[in-house]
Amino acid sequence: MNRNVILTCAVTGAGDTTAKSQHVPITPKQIADDCIAAAKAGASIAHIHVRDPETGGISHSLDHFREVMERVREADVDIVMNITAGGGGDWIPDANDPTRGGPGTDIQTPAQRHEPVGELLPELCTLDCGSLNFGDMVYVNPADWLREHARLVQAAGVKAELECFDLGHVWFARQLQKEGLIEGDPLYQLCLGIPWGAEADPETMLAMRNKLPENAQWAAFGIGRHQMPMAAQAVLLGGHARVGLEDNLYLKKGTLATNAQLVEHASTLIENLGARVMTPAETRAHLKLRNPHTGGIEGQSNGGQS
Repeated sequence: MNRNVILTCAVTGAGDTTAKSQHVPITPKQIADDCIAAAKAGASIAHIHVRDPETGGISHSLDHFREVMERVREADVDIVMNITAGGGGDWIPDANDPTRGGPGTDIQTPAQRHEPVGELLPELCTLDCGSLNFGDMVYVNPADWLREHARLVQAAGVKAELECFDLGHVWFARQLQKEGLIEGDPLYQLCLGIPWGAEADPETMLAMRNKLPENAQWAAFGIGRHQMPMAAQAVLLGGHARVGLEDNLYLKKGTLATNAQLVEHASTLIENLGARVMTPAETRAHLKLRNPHTGGIEGQSNGGQS
């Protein structure tokens, strides 16, 4: 069991959830406000996507990411920031010409995916470690694209959170480490319950955890009604946890949640298991992340590398 838990709040994804709950933040200000509220509720990390303020749909705008980051950094709270770098991978074949992407396709190159990370330098960014059938579309992450993307993240000095939606993704993430594209202790996020990837159950989580490198830090999440059970399961198996409106809209059946409520609920759950949630400062030291206030790397000995 993990007694010191890093708790991530994934405040808004890119999915079609805004019509299902009025609590899903859309504008940069709303997203920043939810990051701040999550921090005040006790979250260690805020994981962010951005949305088109007019439609609520997918946005890759650097300006939107910048506004969120600036608002959070200027607030009277501290929280580790984790920017998604997994956008622009949605592929839906055109019905008349399957060699082309049809409506709903959204593809970016590794350089385009990396732009907000390289420009804004958050402490963390995601690196999704493989392709899969993601619901009714294909989420596209070719191996050579991921190698290129890993090099960009590495050069920026940002720590990659290795998102794994199936066992083969864990295998490929280990390969990136063998090739020297992931430095230090790797950080894995086990993503459970997305059709048609890894299922959200204890057996699957344990199987994926058992394939991680010995020096790995790891977290896990489940979507929908699996969110809290998978958070508890991750802590019991020695990992960290993630909650938030990207993955689940409900506090309980029939009751829509806010991000802050999900953080509070998860924090209470973690404490009832006999553990505690780590502060953002403790999280930076534990994961050896860049401190955005000083520019230095937390958790490194003064006698080591700076």
